[in-house]
Amino acid sequence: MATSTQTGGRDATTAVVPGRYALSIGDPELPLPEGWDWTKLTDVARLESGHTPSRKETDYWDGGVPWIGIKDATQNHGRLIPDTLQHVSELGIANSSARVLPEHTVCLSRTASVGYVVVMGQPMATSQDFVNWVCSDRIDWRFLKYVLVAEREALLRYAHGTTHQTIYFPEAKAFHVALPPIEEQRAIASVLGALEDKIESNRRLADRMERVAETLFGHLLVANRENDWTHSTLKDLARYINGRNFTKGASGHGRMVVRIADLNSGPGNSTVYADVEAAKDNIARPGDILFAWSGSLDVYRWPRDEALVNQHIFKVIPQGLPPWFVFFHLKRAMPVFRGIAADKATTMGHIRRQDLETVDVAIPSTDALDEANRSIEPLYGASLSLLAEIQHLVTIRDALVPRVVSGRVRVEEWANGSARPGVS
Repeated sequence: MATSTQTGGRDATTAVVPGRYALSIGDPELPLPEGWDWTKLTDVARLESGHTPSRKETDYWDGGVPWIGIKDATQNHGRLIPDTLQHVSELGIANSSARVLPEHTVCLSRTASVGYVVVMGQPMATSQDFVNWVCSDRIDWRFLKYVLVAEREALLRYAHGTTHQTIYFPEAKAFHVALPPIEEQRAIASVLGALEDKIESNRRLADRMERVAETLFGHLLVANRENDWTHSTLKDLARYINGRNFTKGASGHGRMVVRIADLNSGPGNSTVYADVEAAKDNIARPGDILFAWSGSLDVYRWPRDEALVNQHIFKVIPQGLPPWFVFFHLKRAMPVFRGIAADKATTMGHIRRQDLETVDVAIPSTDALDEANRSIEPLYGASLSLLAEIQHLVTIRDALVPRVVSGRVRVEEWANGSARPGVS
């Protein structure tokens, strides 16, 4: 396979800027385990750019070619994606600089939202916001993915610009990776892949359980309602405690501050931590319901360790009703709230507390609720337990990835139990 770059433009920079673990701009000549080498990435993978066909030409869009945009990357960081949010047509490909790249091409977002990594699950094209590597038989695509995921902090440092941070092609062309022999690359990928398979399996099972529970909730609502069912509004189902601006007390340590971005994408390099006191109603604990009422309106169950609830998020405390009853009612109300937010002439759409009164709900009799609870609560609780287990596995994976891709922990040591995350 040809590995020369297909991007054109300026040559690779001659600067040397080491990353933290296994990536560098230029050859850093840092020590590596025996058999490993600092290898120029374009010597083992073909570098490709992306492009966006003209939006003015409707025939260029909604075709059969998956097309990776920034949202695909931010929503699927570190994952192999089977499909994309948008598609282009063969005509759009033919009349643009976009190229259809093969399955297992590794894609890195280089502008706007820098440092997100996805892998093509089938032949796809990308926007110009990505640099893409078509791997040769000298580098395992899974190993490259893990290197780029581990080096998120360095990738952010490699970006430049005032309006939009961008990793430019001369830097991407100069990328070097700490490369072990192909057999060790595959062994590393297999160990990390087994963890990721378990994470994905749990995620799918948790999603199925929640969907079944929500279906049973829907059956409860459409069942013949007894005369003693009562009518109320969403506002009366729970206490809605607004978060506080805990980011002002950010210290880099202490409890995580839950912002809307953290609810959507999980913790990342921009996540804030604060060592401050907080009332119990401003603390999220596993299983708590959190409602983002500004920006990207949605409702979530918190599956992580104790954290601080930031402003623009309600902590929802059910009042005498099962949590699932309140959670699924809020999920059903989201289209209404998004419509209200979209009608507001503000920069960031939001709802007000009084908008909770606009959504009517029917509350079952005690007997009907108890009967439904026997079926729904086990599913609701089990899906939450799976989400918590996912977080534990993610913690293990995130601690392990930088160690194994840098050779600080060898896969044979991990396999025989002589190394564990948390050790140098």
